[in-house]
Amino acid sequence: MSKLLLLLSILILCGHVHGRYNLPDQSDLISDGVRGFGTSSYSYSPNFLTLHRPTLNADDSTCDETYGFLPCTTTILGNLFLIIVYGSLMYLAATYLTNGSELLLEILGPGIIGGLFLPILGALPDAMLILVSGLSGSTETAQDQVSVGMGLLAGSTVMLITVVWGSCVFIGKCDIENNIAVDNKDTKKLSLTGSGVTTDIWTSYSAIIMAVSVIPFIVVQLPQLLSSTYLRQLAILIGLVFSLGLLISYCMYQVFTPWIQRRRFAYAKHKHVISGLLKQLKMRALGKLLDDNGELDEGVITKLFHTIDVDKDKSISPSELRALIVGIRFDEIELDKDDAVEKVMKDFDTTRDSLISLDEFKAGVQKWLNEAKHAGKSTSNSGSHTEKFLDDFHEQTKKEHDLIVGEEDQSDEIVEGVDNPKKTSIKAGLMLLAGTLIAAAFADPLVDAVDNFSDATSIPTFFISFIALPLATNSSEAVSAIIFASRKKKRSASLTFSELYGAVTMNNVLCLSVFLALVYVRGLTWDFSAEVLVIVIVCVVMGVFGGLRTTFPLWTTSIAYLLYPFSLVLVYVLDYIFGWS
Repeated sequence: MSKLLLLLSILILCGHVHGRYNLPDQSDLISDGVRGFGTSSYSYSPNFLTLHRPTLNADDSTCDETYGFLPCTTTILGNLFLIIVYGSLMYLAATYLTNGSELLLEILGPGIIGGLFLPILGALPDAMLILVSGLSGSTETAQDQVSVGMGLLAGSTVMLITVVWGSCVFIGKCDIENNIAVDNKDTKKLSLTGSGVTTDIWTSYSAIIMAVSVIPFIVVQLPQLLSSTYLRQLAILIGLVFSLGLLISYCMYQVFTPWIQRRRFAYAKHKHVISGLLKQLKMRALGKLLDDNGELDEGVITKLFHTIDVDKDKSISPSELRALIVGIRFDEIELDKDDAVEKVMKDFDTTRDSLISLDEFKAGVQKWLNEAKHAGKSTSNSGSHTEKFLDDFHEQTKKEHDLIVGEEDQSDEIVEGVDNPKKTSIKAGLMLLAGTLIAAAFADPLVDAVDNFSDATSIPTFFISFIALPLATNSSEAVSAIIFASRKKKRSASLTFSELYGAVTMNNVLCLSVFLALVYVRGLTWDFSAEVLVIVIVCVVMGVFGGLRTTFPLWTTSIAYLLYPFSLVLVYVLDYIFGWS
């Protein structure tokens, strides 16, 4: 907080200071800056010192102080300094928002907080900058400054999914064995194919969602090829509605993701019980669960039933079933034995009398074998000694468990209880409030500084905001992602890349919704074909790439890194050589 007060003090003290300067052929009189010559007492008006600011440019360019007191300048170095100061304040706002959100998450847990508020608060600084870029001044001024918002939108998306993504792969790389990165093992160093990271299946889903989130851009852009102004405005409205719909859908998905993950993890464990029990029965039957025609060998199954029925009461009790399951090794996967017994009883005990009869046992084994047949790779030639589909099913269930990181798997994440929830809640609320206020207060001055810097250097505002502004608004996310990836574990890698995909998705739906609302309400011209193309290309390439695989060798970083300069070059070529803009 002391740093914030120091920065604010510097800004206030650095307001306009107008000096008085001498001009040639000046009289002995010096103006006080208020009263001049040319009054009724004097018949002449000689040159005298005034309080007008001197400029180095011949066109006497001026700037307007934001809020009437924050400093502004028309010089290159002065605007560069202001961009750094205001950018630091926006970084501070983003840090407060991130830390406050994490504190709330510790207290309230996932669901509404993790799924709804965290993504929105993470995109808040970007949304603020985009909002003020289109609200400033007249329509002409807003049309000029709105390119700052588009530059930030494109720059944040491209930076997170290219530079930060590639850095996380490089920092978090581990040795790849059997197409899976081994936790905390990094002996292959810079091997392009033998070193990399592995994520879970949920991360792949996040990548696909990110690719889908570019649809509103396409909806808005396609009608812009037409000459009808009405259709263009209609396309912006449709794109806005579509974007808001995706935003709500994405937030709902995030809210219910923990529940979906628990259901998916429970299903994976259930399949492991099926696989392990069938494997055990196969061993006891010497591999002969099916006859030569591929049908259930009832004689073998009957013998297995009587073997398990220790007390010979013609039924299998939960205790007898538990004795069978205790002897099964589930490939070092921790499964609760009582839970496994409950799952088997639920599938086999159709009469719900807590006992499994011979007929129920036969029907249950047949049901499980059919499920293994349909899920396994090998479905033909299933004779008495050729039940390869059981081995295929077993390998498949093991891989599925490796891909799904359940909430129960917290071996590398020690979650401690909050000692003083009330105090922590107040602290989180104050941090969120401070971050929101700082972002709201200094978004407009930052946009003005970027616009003035663009005027002073003749560099288009898009490129300045594309490169510089994401460093202010997304640095906290980038640093956090890289630090988390450095833990070199599959779980940390999964969370890291999921957060990156989620941040880009929120940019594409929330920030785009704000942008489209500005364009529609203020009647601005949508003239961002090249910028939209860049966002679509980068998101689709990285989204499909991340959705089709879960292991990323080191060579994949080259694709991510090259997409960043490619984006800048593509916009420059399309806008300033082919004249798209």
